[in-house]
Formats: sequence, C-alpha cells, structure tokens
Amino acid sequence: MASSPDYWEVRCEECREGLSARLDGETEPGPPGAVDRHLDGCAACREWLTGAEHLRRAMLLRPAPRVPDLTASILERTPSPAGDGWGVRIALAVVALAQLGLAFAQLLGTADAHEGMALPGHLAHESGAWNLAVGIGLLTAALRPRTAGGQLPLLTGFVGVLFALSAGDLVTGQVTVARLATHVLVVLGLVLLYAAHRGHRDRTAPLPAATAGDDVTTRGSTVDTPAAPRPRSRPFRRPAHGRRAA
Repeated sequence: MASSPDYWEVRCEECREGLSARLDGETEPGPPGAVDRHLDGCAACREWLTGAEHLRRAMLLRPAPRVPDLTASILERTPSPAGDGWGVRIALAVVALAQLGLAFAQLLGTADAHEGMALPGHLAHESGAWNLAVGIGLLTAALRPRTAGGQLPLLTGFVGVLFALSAGDLVTGQVTVARLATHVLVVLGLVLLYAAHRGHRDRTAPLPAATAGDDVTTRGSTVDTPAAPRPRSRPFRRPAHGRRAA
C-alpha cells in the first residue's frame, strides 16, 4: 500500500532545493509540510538554512561605501549670496528715462531750438528716433538684465564712432561743449549697460569644477576625470603584390 503524500519523505538535497525555492519566493516542490518535517529532524539542513539566510541577507543588504566629507569644499566653492544688482539697474533706468526725455524733446523740436542748433526736419526726426530707441533699449536692460549683452556691440560701436567724430568737430569748432554734453547720457548708459551685463553673467555662471590639487577624491567617481586616450591604431599597409620580404 502506497504511503500518503502527507508523509512523503524527502532527502537532504530535495529539502535544500525546497528551502532555496522558499527563500526566492517560489513554489516548493513536493507535498506541503514535507520540507518542514525533514528540517525538524535534520540538523545539517537547519545549519544549511541558517547559512543560506545569512548569505541572502548579505547580498540584499550591503553596507554603504565610505565617502569623504565634502562639506568644507562645497562651502568654500559656494559664492556668497549676491543681490540682483538693483543699484546698477536703478541707475540704468534713470539714465534711460533721461535719454527718453531728450528723445521726446528732439522729436517735439524743443531741444535743438534751445541749443541754437536747429536741424532739418527729417534729420531731427532721425536723431530723435535714434535717441528714443537707445532709451527704450536701456530701459529694457534695466528691467531685464539678460538682454544687456545683446545691446553692447551696437551701442559700443555707436559711442566709439560718436566720440571720434565729436572730438574732430570740437577741435574745428563745429560743435559746442553744451551740445556734446547731451551725449554724456549715452556714454553713461553704455557703462551701466556693461555693469548690468557683467552682474547678470556672474550671478548665472556655474561654479568651478574640482581641480587635481583639491586633495578630495571619491572612490569610483568619474567626475572631472579625463578620459583615457584611445590607442592609436597603426595604419594598414597593403603588402606589395607578388613580393615577400626576405
């Protein structure tokens, strides 16, 4: 008469196979309870199970690798909090408003008449439109400093050419000092425009990367590590047809 499946005896190999499946969350082979009955009476399998549990726990839970304390290095590289450059931006806005006032005075025909140097109608309109555009650009840079860099090449070229021509006209007596004083706004606006651009660039510039002399390294890290040079392959030389070296 065949024995009942509930009392099916298992060998140590079969018991350990079932225990391995149990540790992996799989279905155990054989009838339910057979592995536990064998485990109750087999000290070798209980010792094997203890070792298997320790090994599985060691593979799942591994100690974190030791890393150096980078707090001092990070704090040293972190720049001190800086403002948004409100002083330069307010000064630039004041110059822009003054430039706009000068432009409107030229467009209305009051500035040149006051200075005794009335310009022809269309030329006065061109000069007033240019001063108006410069004032709008300076005011835009005061409100949005990131736009200052785009205005620097044009305004720098204009001030440079204006300075050279005005110096020649002043020497020849074609212009008065009072007339040249109206260009101080453009020159001052250019200086403040450059300051606003530089301040915005410094605030948005990324922090410098770690250098080789910082004495701070992290094991296994590939940050700031130059890539190994690739070996240079020797050029393929086709042997001479029908000839062999002696």
